[in-house]
Amino acid sequence: MGIRGETGVRAPHGPAAAAPDAWTVATAPGGIPLLGHALALWRRPLAFLAALPAHGDLVAIRLGPQRVWLACDPALVQQILMDPRTYDKGGPLYDTMRMVLGNGLVTCPQNVHRRQRRLAQPCFRPSRIADYATVMSDEIGAAVGQWRPGRTLDVTDAMLDLSARVTTGVLMSTSLAPGVAAEVRGCLATVMRGVLLRAVVPLGPFYKLPTRGNRRFDRALSRLHHIIDGIIAERRASTAGHDDLLATLLEATDDEPAPDACATGRGPDRPTAPPAHQEAPHAKEPLTDQEAHDQLMTFLVAGIETTALALAWTFHLLAAHPEEERRLHAELDAVLAGRPPVPADLPRLGRARRVVTEALRMYPPGWALTRVTTTETTLAGHRLAPGSTVLYSAYVLHQDPVAFPDPQRFDPDRWLPERAGSVPSGAMLPFAAGNRKCIGDHFAMTEAVLALAAIAARWRLRPPSARTVRPVPAAVLSPGPLPMVCELRSRPDGAAPAVPSQAP
Repeated sequence: MGIRGETGVRAPHGPAAAAPDAWTVATAPGGIPLLGHALALWRRPLAFLAALPAHGDLVAIRLGPQRVWLACDPALVQQILMDPRTYDKGGPLYDTMRMVLGNGLVTCPQNVHRRQRRLAQPCFRPSRIADYATVMSDEIGAAVGQWRPGRTLDVTDAMLDLSARVTTGVLMSTSLAPGVAAEVRGCLATVMRGVLLRAVVPLGPFYKLPTRGNRRFDRALSRLHHIIDGIIAERRASTAGHDDLLATLLEATDDEPAPDACATGRGPDRPTAPPAHQEAPHAKEPLTDQEAHDQLMTFLVAGIETTALALAWTFHLLAAHPEEERRLHAELDAVLAGRPPVPADLPRLGRARRVVTEALRMYPPGWALTRVTTTETTLAGHRLAPGSTVLYSAYVLHQDPVAFPDPQRFDPDRWLPERAGSVPSGAMLPFAAGNRKCIGDHFAMTEAVLALAAIAARWRLRPPSARTVRPVPAAVLSPGPLPMVCELRSRPDGAAPAVPSQAP
């Protein structure tokens, strides 16, 4: 290939590094004719990617006729994420995800991102998150109140149910009907599996064939779009006042008009101010129906699956590490004294937050994401042509023993302030970074900490038998089915938390 062993000027690894050394640029070993590394990436993506930093700081992966560049060093990933005009959202994964999310905040290209961010930002102001936290607490309590001692739950499914209640409660005031919520989850699972397949094995014409899998994917995607369109139409026609995230979103306006590029994802950047000859500013522009559709789809997908899977991983890790679980219970007993958590408790739930953060480090839901170069540029001393696909993996970065000593060990205390400061910039990226950082990061952490506190204060979750849990890397990183038995906890004073009277 002519690039194995190529070197360039390397930025220091970590903030304390004093002098640059040579970057290494290589090609991943083991490619096969025609498919390249697509088969290995499809069969064992985590192991395949995790092995590549040993070969270089920037490693080429061949996916059929295409070449994707994996940035293995945190400094390279920071360079990519902090320069979104050069490294725009794109590549096989994002191109396929646009089939699901349209041009919402997660998938829209940089040239329309500013408008999307301005319109969505009022939904995620700190004052609004505080309002949402009360709804979160109510929905979490209602969901957990249906559990019973001795009952075996699929914790992954239970966390999806819980997160769906929270997300739809915050988003639309009332939760989706149980049947529709279950249908949305089933459709999402089918669609996200199809997204990963189409991203890893980009055989475009094949996915137009009427195979059983393609038909299932098309049906699930069509049903999701139909449900979202119905929600928006109902809200547009409603005269009732609402104080939820969707109301805030639909009421948001922008001083700049919505260009045609918002529908297509292409077009020039809009000016930041009206032309000098314009006598009056343009009328404030609300979201179009298509923009509202794409944002609502984005918030549902991002708000349900990612937080739910982070919580499922958290309970799996706590069950495997009883000493860390005991420390968490001690904090919850001291802060809550047997009552459900409320938003005002969040500042005192430091260990609960560290437990969630460490679970996100070990099993980040957004485990691999891509960018596409918009112009010729240089990365790790290697020239990249316009249209080059660059990949970064939070999972790979979070396993770096330089940034995280003993990375396979579940250690929530690595996020104590005196230790967290030694983590190199760009090494911990559960929510990405730069101006494309997840707008809902504080929302997600608030929900996750409240849910963990509410559940762990009352319940201990135990696997019914010894089993190995292996990550399932679809569009997000899942533990798969996670059966666990609910055991009612006793407080240190001997009192047992009250079990609500609702029927399961």
